[in-house]
Amino acid sequence: MKRKRYEMEKKKTELKTAIEELSLFIITKAEDNTEATHIPLRPLLSFGNLIIQVLDKIGPTLAVLRQDIDQNIQRLEKVCETDSCVYSNLVEILKKERKEGTSKIVASCSRALLWLTRTMDFTAALLRLLSKDKSSKMEEIVEECYMTTLKPHHGWIASAAFKVCLKLVPDNKTFMDAIGAKEESYETLREDIDTLSSLLTPILKEIYFVLEQYGMNRLRSM
Repeated sequence: MKRKRYEMEKKKTELKTAIEELSLFIITKAEDNTEATHIPLRPLLSFGNLIIQVLDKIGPTLAVLRQDIDQNIQRLEKVCETDSCVYSNLVEILKKERKEGTSKIVASCSRALLWLTRTMDFTAALLRLLSKDKSSKMEEIVEECYMTTLKPHHGWIASAAFKVCLKLVPDNKTFMDAIGAKEESYETLREDIDTLSSLLTPILKEIYFVLEQYGMNRLRSM
């Protein structure tokens, strides 16, 4: 029994792990008071780390994106360790830094949350397109998702860096092999992608709403 459970754990892909974690994700929403809303931070950091694991499997093609995710996660994990009571709730981070007047500085946790959310939005869009469109090239799919999620918030430096990465993205099969199990059929993989997307979309919608209430939604990079 133990060996069987161990083999199942070994076969578990990043997608299935993310589905398990996000299916337990609970937002306590206060309709008339955004500050009383509770959005747990730890599962979001865990999902961000899963994205990094997938990018590592693909290789150095999206190194800029990987570095950005990793920096934001490290910044948030560091403050979680020092003050877990406050930083276990995404809303408490925004509230605390707004009160201190530090929410919009480059190294703030609020900005890290904003860009981590945007990266997750890009990831969700990418998975949705991969699930629906098998004919388009990976480069075209990545570019389309980038244009709708990250590009509106990037300045010319960030956009130029992404264009370089775009020319190095793997083909569709390499990417799908990286996020699925080797013996898994395409239909099963697509079902996992659709399930993950259905779980992630409402979570991102709620986070974006809170970020907007705290005036963080319009910030751009260089």
